[in-house]
Amino acid sequence: MEQIKIAIVGVGNCASALVQGIHYYRQAEQEEAVGLMHWELGGYQPGDIEVVTAYDIDRRKVGQDVNNAIFQPPNCTTVFFGDLPDSGTDVKMGPVLDGVAQHMADHDPQYRFDTADASEPTMADVVSDLVNSGTQVLVNFLPVGAQQATEFYLKCALEAGVGVVNCIPVFIASNPEWAERFASRGLPIIGDDVKSQMGATIVHRTLTDLFRRRGVKLTRTYQLNTGGNTDFLNMLDRKRLTTKKVSKTEAVQSVAQRRLDDADIHIGPSDYVPWQQDNKVGFIRMEGKLFGDVDMNLEMRLSVEDSPNSAGVVIDAVRCVRLAIDNGQGGALEGPSAFFCKHPPRQVSDDEAWRLVNEFIASSTVVDGSKTTRN
Repeated sequence: MEQIKIAIVGVGNCASALVQGIHYYRQAEQEEAVGLMHWELGGYQPGDIEVVTAYDIDRRKVGQDVNNAIFQPPNCTTVFFGDLPDSGTDVKMGPVLDGVAQHMADHDPQYRFDTADASEPTMADVVSDLVNSGTQVLVNFLPVGAQQATEFYLKCALEAGVGVVNCIPVFIASNPEWAERFASRGLPIIGDDVKSQMGATIVHRTLTDLFRRRGVKLTRTYQLNTGGNTDFLNMLDRKRLTTKKVSKTEAVQSVAQRRLDDADIHIGPSDYVPWQQDNKVGFIRMEGKLFGDVDMNLEMRLSVEDSPNSAGVVIDAVRCVRLAIDNGQGGALEGPSAFFCKHPPRQVSDDEAWRLVNEFIASSTVVDGSKTTRN
């Protein structure tokens, strides 16, 4: 198969895990490839993805080869495939806009964001770069709360004729006006807010659905998360958290037997613990009523490396966008968005989302000009 050419916006920990993963699975045999939901997706394998352009604003990354930039501080995710050759793609300066919370610029040297001494690009500059690089899919890894910066890059994607995977909780695919803009251009988008492979949200959803199936009345619940990466540091600015809390809360509310009152559900990032680095710890508590109105409660603790936990999902999402491009399908991809994201255009159960994404893959796969069902 030909390469899937992607642009990365935001060369942070998630980008590091994604780029490492592309090279890791490029070296692996199928029977050794643990950690993937699909080894081959529509004829495309993980190693078929190629980063052809990338944007950041940090002086430690701008101007660096992307395969070197992903290991620069403040990135701190696990290095599971560090022996990377130069990619030939240098990280370009992006527009700052609202991509950095003010307190990030005043933090300790390791995590402080010092913007590169380079001119910020215009929209025409970015559009030209996307076109000239042959980008087919733009992957948005900007920080939570970067509404203006996200809209800037997505306008560029529309102008350049590029599909999108929106990994953050800025509502684009789930916004009917934005979804229609992509549909009218015949461009696919998957979003919003990537649902990690085995993260707190997917586990919380699964347990909530289990309560429903087993006839347990869920009365109260919380999900608290701590971490030490720049994502958690960024979210200390609570003003940037509005859409994040909506995204995570609705992901759980949507599979409950009945919606909980706002006072009975609390889901969201809780605090920044620097020494945790890219490790994310989630605490979930669920209180309910069993047979005879008898009380019960459940508590669990989940510890995961945050960025690799999302990378396998993004690898599948990128390949689904490319399948849609191959088949001339535009707009928000409903099935893939429901399976890969917390805040899709339409919320469904995870069983239904799994069925829909595999149905999409099967119906979209093209080999030698004819449809097949390889997945």
